[in-house]
Amino acid sequence: MAKPGPRNTLTDVAGLSVGCAEDARVLTGVTVIVPENRAVCAVDLRGGGPGTRETDALAPENLVEAIDALVLAGGSVYGLAAADGVVAAMGAEGKGFGFADLPGVPRSPVVPAAILYDLANGGNKNWAGAPPYAALGRAAYGARSDEVALGNAGAGLGALAGALKGGQGSASVITEDGFTIGALACVNCWGSVLIPNSRAFWAHPFELEGEFGGVRPNTDAPLDPEDWGAGKFNPQPRANTTLALVAVDAALNPAECKRVAQMASAGLARAIRPVFAPFDGDVVFALATAAREAPVPRALFVARAGALAADCLARAIARGVYEAHSTGGFPGWRDLG
Repeated sequence: MAKPGPRNTLTDVAGLSVGCAEDARVLTGVTVIVPENRAVCAVDLRGGGPGTRETDALAPENLVEAIDALVLAGGSVYGLAAADGVVAAMGAEGKGFGFADLPGVPRSPVVPAAILYDLANGGNKNWAGAPPYAALGRAAYGARSDEVALGNAGAGLGALAGALKGGQGSASVITEDGFTIGALACVNCWGSVLIPNSRAFWAHPFELEGEFGGVRPNTDAPLDPEDWGAGKFNPQPRANTTLALVAVDAALNPAECKRVAQMASAGLARAIRPVFAPFDGDVVFALATAAREAPVPRALFVARAGALAADCLARAIARGVYEAHSTGGFPGWRDLG
């Protein structure tokens, strides 16, 4: 039977490290994911108000097949600058893409990024023309390790999940034949992660080993299709987003990674209701570290990886909210009555 990895986080996938940096005064943060070696990556955009950088470069038909790092950030459009800090740090280390090593020509780190909107969460955003995100990106890159902070951490620090405090969550699963799949999510959704009139998560059928409280719903209560529970009120465009990454330790090509990303997006629908709304900027990246060769038939393995990634992502979303604590007047899950 498949089971969580030893950390139950994204870094159970061989070759990945994660760094986080936060600014408590601004109530925002940045999460950086770095593969040990350049890795194939793909993206699936589903939300109606996304904010991204360099995602076009990930298309299977384009030149660059691998990335050097991935950035998830708060700060809306200001947060895209977090990737500048990571690019500068990696470039100084001589990392990045290049056709050839030429004297005096720096390599070009490929660092896609996605942002969530946390500008209205109560933090002090009066940064007087100097947003903190480039510095936060550099700090997060320097802080990377195999430990993944959950809850009020990284890009999840200022996140809100519907009417609840959102946060950063992660989960992993190891298959019977030894492949590892992991997920990381920064949950700032418009919809609710909880079943209406309940403390149970929508993702409860996928929970492993009580990782987000073990609360089960009242199965006798009928579900009103128009009752969205603890969602946000009066949403504004670009005000909500769940940023996510799934990863597998197999060698996949860009097209196979794209299919995994598309399948993994189902995990958002399993954990959040409603999802992919005009007000959300939901995005799912998929990364393949190539630590192991994918078994044949490859299409069957891709189908398995995508299905497991979706379940893993649903768990990561619930864990992000479960581990978050009340901040800025927004209640954490553990403080619900």
